Amino acid sequence: MTTSVFDHPFLSGLLADAALAELFSASADIQEMLRFEVALAQAEAAENIIPEDAVAAIGRAAETFTPNFAELSSGVARDGVVVPAFVAQLRALLDDEHRKHLHFGATSQDVIDTSLALRLKQACNILRSRFDDALGKLEALEERDGSTEVMAHTRMQAAVPVPAARKIRSWREPLTRHRTRLEDIRPAIEILHFGGAAGTLDKLGSKGAAVAARMAESLDLNPIGQVRHSERDGMAEFASILSLVTGSLGKMGQDIALMAQNEVGEIELAQGGGSSAMPHKKNPVRAEVLVTLARFNATLVSGMHHALVHENERSGAAWTLEWMLLPQMVVATGAALLHAAHLAQDISFKPNRAE
Repeated sequence: MTTSVFDHPFLSGLLADAALAELFSASADIQEMLRFEVALAQAEAAENIIPEDAVAAIGRAAETFTPNFAELSSGVARDGVVVPAFVAQLRALLDDEHRKHLHFGATSQDVIDTSLALRLKQACNILRSRFDDALGKLEALEERDGSTEVMAHTRMQAAVPVPAARKIRSWREPLTRHRTRLEDIRPAIEILHFGGAAGTLDKLGSKGAAVAARMAESLDLNPIGQVRHSERDGMAEFASILSLVTGSLGKMGQDIALMAQNEVGEIELAQGGGSSAMPHKKNPVRAEVLVTLARFNATLVSGMHHALVHENERSGAAWTLEWMLLPQMVVATGAALLHAAHLAQDISFKPNRAE
């Protein structure tokens, strides 16, 4: 049993996005945390902060690391974050002379936030591909059916006949703008988070900036001047864009569901959902899901704005709220783009019956 529809045994068939959900799995998180620790050791060795042999030892430990999830869970219950237990398990694979060099100068939030940045970078690549697919299918739909005359509706009442292209462009053009918005925000979320205990890299002295620059290059993340442990505007803006995407797709879904009604009949569904009681029905399931996911993200984005309120240099409460909300919003957005692409391919416009 699960409390999330996204990994539910059967509800996931409607709402999940397996490729994006995998990026938020524990195994994916651990893998990127290991990358952080190896990159940190390499950068510090290059700056003569730790010895070269420590880098090799840490690299071997990372390659052979198998997490004990029961101990990690207990550690989070105690510490509020996974990193102390994670580092303890990784240190256990090192000999005494190398243990002190692991995680040197870093703090838990550095590891967790950088792991998230690395996974969000992959997520954005997937979303970009999904945008391209959905937009391509909407363009093909307009090319085929764009000249078909349908009835425009204002305030739910019949207005004047318009070409179907008018409808399709109202679905496609916002997606084009959102794709640009997504690319514009990426530099603010695909960043190295590395500030040490209170954001000043105090343990590294004058070499902190050099270590950070080396790490950013190694991990292919954007370097920033001041760590953003408590500056979460980038995350909130990213979440807002996700909600804009699903909101626009929800408008598309709502339009299609209305036009597919039997008494309207301006859109034909190539396939639809069946009914256990009425075998003649072809329900607009994908269109309905777009509306649901739009409302879901619109609900969660408020929480991401609450998560902007970090007290002082780090907040356990606001940070934890972000963990609960952002992964679901990413998966919901990916699922919506998948449904939209299928829907654009599965519908056809029928001429306005008023003719």
